[in-house]
Amino acid sequence: MQILVLNSGSSSQKACLYEIAETLPDNPPACLWEGKIEWLGDATTIEARNSRGVLQRHEKGSPRAQLLERLLATLWQGEVQVISSARDIDVVGHRVVHGGPHCEEPTLITPEVQSLIASMSAFAPLHIQAEVEGMEIISKLLGSAPQVAVFDTGFHRQMPLSAAVYPGPYEWFEGGIRRYGFHGINHQFCAKRVARLLHKDLVDLKIVSCHLGNGCSLAAIRDGRSLDTTMGFTPLDGLMMGSRSGSVDPGILTYLMCQGQLDCQELDKVLNQRAGLLGISGISSDMRDILAGIHDGHERAKLAFDIYVHRLRSAIGGMVAVLGGVDAMIFTAGVGENSPDVRSAACSTLEFLGLRLDTARNAHPSPDEDISAADSKVRVFVIRAQEDWAIAAECWKLMRASSPVTIGELELPEQQHSS
Repeated sequence: MQILVLNSGSSSQKACLYEIAETLPDNPPACLWEGKIEWLGDATTIEARNSRGVLQRHEKGSPRAQLLERLLATLWQGEVQVISSARDIDVVGHRVVHGGPHCEEPTLITPEVQSLIASMSAFAPLHIQAEVEGMEIISKLLGSAPQVAVFDTGFHRQMPLSAAVYPGPYEWFEGGIRRYGFHGINHQFCAKRVARLLHKDLVDLKIVSCHLGNGCSLAAIRDGRSLDTTMGFTPLDGLMMGSRSGSVDPGILTYLMCQGQLDCQELDKVLNQRAGLLGISGISSDMRDILAGIHDGHERAKLAFDIYVHRLRSAIGGMVAVLGGVDAMIFTAGVGENSPDVRSAACSTLEFLGLRLDTARNAHPSPDEDISAADSKVRVFVIRAQEDWAIAAECWKLMRASSPVTIGELELPEQQHSS
């Protein structure tokens, strides 16, 4: 089964092509082809690659839809071609950042489902608009090829109400204002990966998953389910992030508005684009730049790092309390996978849990490696984030379960809304 995955962001567009045979492999395979579009101001970078080479070119001024069409065309033409035509693609999976109050499980996209997803653009306007546009482009290029939506909020939709409901008026919850959580696709993938590496059943483990990238969130996972997470109604809540504030006293916001310093749009821009590591350090939202600044004696870079670690430790402690203990901890995503300093600092106050890192392994971990000391009571893993593979696997499972015939003769089942 040839499975194309689209991962649409507000400033980037990623795509991967996977081939899965009759059974899902135990370990994530390499994709046959991967592509990326990045927007940096007025400059646009298109890159596509396979195992034989890399194609990269720069373009300016083209609409997003045209750029995506050009990127996907490299699948079946040019120097990185891996299939003979668009017809070779059997199913397309889409990462949908927000499922809102109605969508939870991976689901086949019908016009009704696409309309439902589009109606949730208020939750994450830039992401949802890009995702719906991707669905329309796939329909144009691939015709009737089935498409599947996999929701980043889905893994957290079964959180207990005590964790999901905000302590405001109950009418908020009735109107769809609740904690949804994000990074669910990767949190779920990483938890399953750790269970496999430990040769244990996922339902027997208590796991704290730390997704630390430009956006950051933790998840408390027990019995294979998300019991709590740090992000909430939007991806702005919780931990300090690259340019996002994370949780702040809401009284600060009402104070600034009442003083006439900022209106709602200006507040949104400050909290999402001018806060976090960037806002405190004044130099960068990238942890690598923060650590370089510390090395150069930059005091505000040191303060930014210290705040980041303080809030991370505090949130880890909260997740452990919710779980009633912890068997394994995961570090994943850009910072989680690539910053020994962050991992070391986060774990340095957790020895009371019996958690100890192996210093050498933490300094240079292999992908999906246990970096805890031999006598550590809590296993600590660095797990490579593989959202695209997780989406491809969900597509494979859904199509296998929903079709009694071969993929080339696929008859789509009647679609049911997921709620």
